[in-house]
Amino acid sequence: MLNSIRDAFSKTFDRLSGKGKISEADVAAASREIKLALLAADVHFGVVKDFVDSVAAKAVGDQVLDSITPAQQFTKIVHDELVRVLGGRAEPFDFAATPPLVTMIVGLQGSGKTTTAARFALWCKRQGRRPYLVPADVRRPAAIEQLATLAGQAGVDCWPTDKGSKAAKVVKAALKHASKIGYDTVVIDTAGRLHIDREMMDEVRDIQRRARPQRVLYVADSMTGQDAVKSAKAFDEALAITGVVLTKLDGDARGGAALSVRHVTGKPITFVGVGEGLDDLEPFHPERMAGRILGKGDVVSLVENVSQRIDQDEAETVGRAFAKGRFTMEDFLTQLKMLRKMGPLDKLLGMLPGMDGLMKNADPAMLQRELKVKEAIVLSMTPQERANPSILNGSRRSRIARGSGRQVSEINRFLKEFKAMEKMMKRMGGMGLDKGILKGLTSRAFS
Repeated sequence: MLNSIRDAFSKTFDRLSGKGKISEADVAAASREIKLALLAADVHFGVVKDFVDSVAAKAVGDQVLDSITPAQQFTKIVHDELVRVLGGRAEPFDFAATPPLVTMIVGLQGSGKTTTAARFALWCKRQGRRPYLVPADVRRPAAIEQLATLAGQAGVDCWPTDKGSKAAKVVKAALKHASKIGYDTVVIDTAGRLHIDREMMDEVRDIQRRARPQRVLYVADSMTGQDAVKSAKAFDEALAITGVVLTKLDGDARGGAALSVRHVTGKPITFVGVGEGLDDLEPFHPERMAGRILGKGDVVSLVENVSQRIDQDEAETVGRAFAKGRFTMEDFLTQLKMLRKMGPLDKLLGMLPGMDGLMKNADPAMLQRELKVKEAIVLSMTPQERANPSILNGSRRSRIARGSGRQVSEINRFLKEFKAMEKMMKRMGGMGLDKGILKGLTSRAFS
């Protein structure tokens, strides 16, 4: 995520950190490097100028030039300016409205509107709301079926839109039904085009007049950079959007849209899509994103991810076993299952401070394959062997190798790794998987 900016900033900070003192010339050179990095990342020119001028003006003060740790002070200034450009502070989604709270999802075709509508409904459900999805993209029949399917996966009710219906009439009927049944949150998925045209804007304006939504969220594909920002501005001028949802941020190596859209539209980034699953919609936090860009990780989001995706009862059961000094192959399988729920390993490790350098040289696909190999080896064991690996003699190891499709040497290596892991887990005394995982993870990450 945003690798190009992070790498460029990292090189600049490394050069400064080698100096006991930095001069105005050093600040000017660093500012030029940052400017070029931001422009290369497709950040809006106005944002780049404002950002670099502000950093340079603050960095030539006595606080930096006469500081004992000038490089750290310069990094802090860049961090604070990133937070400002990204919006300053998180904009929590406000549910304070007379039900039903109506949210329109708008944007260009291919930006991820329909998936975002379902993700947002699921997010609302987890906030204790009772959401209702309305497929109003009647021009793309597949969109109606797609939203109905996603609604089923999310466990959210969905209006049965008829193909060929008028979008405004669909919305009117759906809202009447939602009020009658008692849904407190309505999410409307609207039609998009490959480009902005008058017909599309007339349709979404008509829906807006009928639905009178309290929220209009513009969905943008972050990987399209400045095109996404220009479209956001056009939608804002036509509909007065209330916020922006950036999708595919996990695949965006540059970051032009993330760093530009608030400056250009004046509207906050409210959510970001960071994966392919229905769970992969996160509220946007400028300070956390600035931390990721600067390679400082995002432990708070990691902790929230752990809390949401891991079955706490299951974790506590394994944690109690650890506390008693026990760690079996079954416990290892449970760990693998929990890890898989938390998403791709590169995304997970990228949230930890200092891990960006490690992940730069790692192959996420290879890491996932390694976990699958280990799982296959354990699943090829009998329950007795999983409970007591010490009984694994030569013939048993040969059988396990055949069952998992691996070589005996790989079985031997895995058993050696497991023994080391067993010792480590016993020393941790259960901290790794019970409720203490959150405090333990945070304290270790910042120590």
